[in-house]
Amino acid sequence: MAPAAPVPVPVPGPATPERPDILLIVSDDHGYADLSLRGSPDARTPHLDRLAASGTVFENGYVSAPICSPSRAGLIAGAHQQRWGAHWFDTSAFPPASRLVLPEILGAAGYRTGYFGKVHYGPEGPGDRACPDRHGFDRSLYGLAGQSFGRLHYLHHSSEAVAEYGEAAAVHGVQPLYEDGRETSCARHLTPELAQRAMDFMGAGADADDAGAGDAGAGEGAAGPRQPFFCMVAFNAVHNFAWQLPQDELEARSLPAHDDFDPEAARYLDWYDGAISPHLEHGRAYYLAQLEIMDREIGRMLDHLEATGRRESTLVVYLTDNGGSTCNYGSNLPLEGTKYSLFEGGIRVPYIVSWPGTVPAGRTAQGLVSSLDLLPTFAAAAGAPLPEGLVLDGRDLRPAWEDPGPEAGHPALFFDTGFQSAVRTPRWKLRRVDPDAPQRAHLLEVEHTDIGAGTTLVPIGESCDESAAADASARHPEVLAELTALHEAWRAEMAAG
Repeated sequence: MAPAAPVPVPVPGPATPERPDILLIVSDDHGYADLSLRGSPDARTPHLDRLAASGTVFENGYVSAPICSPSRAGLIAGAHQQRWGAHWFDTSAFPPASRLVLPEILGAAGYRTGYFGKVHYGPEGPGDRACPDRHGFDRSLYGLAGQSFGRLHYLHHSSEAVAEYGEAAAVHGVQPLYEDGRETSCARHLTPELAQRAMDFMGAGADADDAGAGDAGAGEGAAGPRQPFFCMVAFNAVHNFAWQLPQDELEARSLPAHDDFDPEAARYLDWYDGAISPHLEHGRAYYLAQLEIMDREIGRMLDHLEATGRRESTLVVYLTDNGGSTCNYGSNLPLEGTKYSLFEGGIRVPYIVSWPGTVPAGRTAQGLVSSLDLLPTFAAAAGAPLPEGLVLDGRDLRPAWEDPGPEAGHPALFFDTGFQSAVRTPRWKLRRVDPDAPQRAHLLEVEHTDIGAGTTLVPIGESCDESAAADASARHPEVLAELTALHEAWRAEMAAG
């Protein structure tokens, strides 16, 4: 058994401007273009716009994988998931026990920690280390999407619902939820439920906490100062199957109900083909409905922070787990590609950071930043010591929000799913796809997703064109050689763990 990582010395203390509360919001498959602040003609996201106006939007914000499970594993660790062999769905896994993760580091520094939402790092089951209550979260409400094809149902979470759905329960994410590790049920639309649980956890505000009137999750007595919190909200919105909406939401949008899969009606893949783009009638409208509901709940959380006097001392980050899924009617324009691919549309995501008085407001930054940067950024903001010898691939975001120029972020970002790889620098993008990979054919057939083939080198800092026609390999062999060498060195480092 690998030795446990050294545990940081706890540094308890209240939230202050130097030691903020932290709210991390991670959505699911949110398209890069689907923000009204980007001029979308039909996506209405006033509260994400409001968050952006109070902070900095990173135009070149990336996640470490084009699919959810390895991307989420990298985020929670602040390190490339390839270090423990997590590349694609079939190899993804939560970081090993020898590596402390984000809530463990912040918890040891005196933060109370809460997780509310989707868990999907791999094929995790109840009681595994991947469960939030097993890796440093004090309070939690979650569903295990690794048990259900990466999905959580938006409406049905109980043992009774599982029995009613029968064999179809797994593919639709119909399952009980877990509250602090104990099985529970939920009969409410999951998006507002997760937001409400997060607000209950964040508490009633400094005055109420100091008077001993805080919520039960505050973890403080009447005489002591409130602890700062780290709250992670992992919405399953806007993942397919987005038609799973409450009746009042359907009626408000004049949308028809759409039945979940009936296992007696047809083969699952035949049914699934009619449940994604371009065959699902009203598909974009269902997707936008889930997006608008999530945006509304983000607004409620921001309102809660303001009403409780915490907003000025709270670092809020919003991003999604991978690029928008065009088969679920998300849009990544003008970026090429979608979830599953290493085109920009698969890995470049909405990425917003807001911390009043510290992060510049109303700014757009161009530096290359990553979801891996969140752990070192939060640890630095919290004054949380890092374990000796802990290898991180992320870096503190502060230089990138202080300087909005393209050179302020990472000099290079690396991506590798095993059958496709990419290197992104401020100016160039090198992408390789094995044309014979079985995953490529599967994605094309099942998800209607073309991830490309072969090698392309494009000046991505100048345009979003990643087509074969834009390939500059022949014109710039020196750049091709340089980025190839960078990727080979990185890959060797990952293999070493």
